Order: sequence, then C-alpha cells, then structure tokens
Amino acid sequence: MPVVSALIVNFNSGSHLAHALRSIAADLADLDWSAVVIDNASEDGSADRIPAEAGERVTVVRNRRNVGFGAAVNQAARLTSAPLLWLVNPDCRIVPGAFDALRRVLIADPRCGLTAPQLLNADGSTQESARGEPTALTGVFGRHGLLTRVFPAAAAARHNLRAREIVAAGAETADVDWVMGACMLIRREAFDRVNGFDERFFLYWEDTDLCRRIREAGFAIRYVPGARVEHPGGASSRTAHWMASRAFHRSAYLYYAKHTVPSPWHPARPLARLALTLRGWLRGAQGPKIL
Repeated sequence: MPVVSALIVNFNSGSHLAHALRSIAADLADLDWSAVVIDNASEDGSADRIPAEAGERVTVVRNRRNVGFGAAVNQAARLTSAPLLWLVNPDCRIVPGAFDALRRVLIADPRCGLTAPQLLNADGSTQESARGEPTALTGVFGRHGLLTRVFPAAAAARHNLRAREIVAAGAETADVDWVMGACMLIRREAFDRVNGFDERFFLYWEDTDLCRRIREAGFAIRYVPGARVEHPGGASSRTAHWMASRAFHRSAYLYYAKHTVPSPWHPARPLARLALTLRGWLRGAQGPKIL
C-alpha cells in the first residue's frame, strides 16, 4: 500500500498537469506513492500528457462530463487505500521538501487532520490561502476589496489575510480555520470521518466546507509555511471566468445557507441569493479575478 496518494482533478490544464506530476514525483522519489488523476471531460488532451517520471504510479480516469471538483476528489479517494491523501491542483509546482514538512506536522499530532503549505504567487509572494472562518463581514472586505486595502488591520480583513500574517510572524505552523484546496495533505481517517467533500459544491467553497466539518469532527487544520508550493492559480478558470464567477457565488450562497441560515424559511436567504447572483454577474464581467 502506498504511503500517500496524490489526488489531482484535471480540467483543460494544458501543460500544467505534466509539470505538476513531475514535481510530485521528484518530491516523493524516496517513497512508495501513487497518484490518481480524474479528468473532468477536458478537451485539450492534457490528461494524455503523463510524464515518464510518474510512470505506472499514475491512474487516469476520464469522466464523460465535468462532475465538479469535490465529486472528482471523492472519486479519486475511493480508488486508493493510502492513509494520506495529497490534494494537488494541476497548476501547482511542488518545491522539494514540501511533502515531508506537511507529513511531519500531520503525524506528530493525531488530532491534526489536515495540513497545508504556503502557496506562492507567480512573483514569489505569499498567497492568501489560509483564513479565518468566513462571515458576512469578511465577505464584504474580501481579499482584494477596497476595505481590506484601506483597513488591513481590521479583524475582518485579518481573517482574509491569515497566511501573510503567519509567514511574517515566522511561525513554523499555526492552527487556522480553513485552507485553500489547491494543495492540502489530509489524514484519511479525518477525510472518511466527514465523508469527504460535499458534492453539492460544484466548484469553490468546497474546501471551506470540508475544513469546517473536519474541525467540527475534532481535528485541527494546520498551516505549514515551511512547506512551499508554487501556485500561479486559475489555470482552468482563467479560460472560463464567467462560469467560474457564477460557480463561486452559487457555492458562496450554498455555504451561507448550509452553515449560517439552515432554515429554508429564513428571510435572509432570498436576499443573500439575489445579492450573490448579482455580484457573480458583475465579477464575471470584470474578468478572471473574482475574489
């Protein structure tokens, strides 16, 4: 049985998938590992470009339709019995040593259910991939919002900027509420305890929901800045930002309805749905940067 299985959801990622697999193979060279690539009906042939370095360790499953990110991860997880599940987006590049740093923190404490690396933007800066529990106020501020830029020390802004804060403090690891699903190492026990991803989230917010349910099950989510992964981001969504923006805001509403106002009769629900739908169309018109 492999020590770890890398789970990759691919959708029209071009050459990124092959580069990601090469970096995974290099970082796991001394371990028994496997990888499962779920291709969500790509049309660019990217799932055919499996590099020789990965060899027979990679299983590729081609879906006839795009089932969404969370559903595809669950599909991949069912195909492996590895005790560690390493979610890696195809547009990630693993910096050597990242997996070992994540694993050390994860196995040092049985209460830790998930670890995540410091994600790096294309210019080498820290990506805001670790955050506090989202609220309506943190949504108003947003990562790129005017209020966050003007009032970066405000509590709502700092909830959106936890990664940068942790890195600046020089912390080796820190408990956080949730981390971006682009790259995360998950203890199989924790993943199975919460039945994996909620497949109602087609794209976006499924990582926030998973982390919340893992924490509610008694596990910790830990951000590990010493594990570094390059993630320019949005290899798929850049080519379809209208779809990505609408999916983001639909999922934001689902998260709000599920965790904040679970009653279908709550008067805030239709208002939230209308506001998020309008915001989704507006952001879709503005271009790829939707957050």
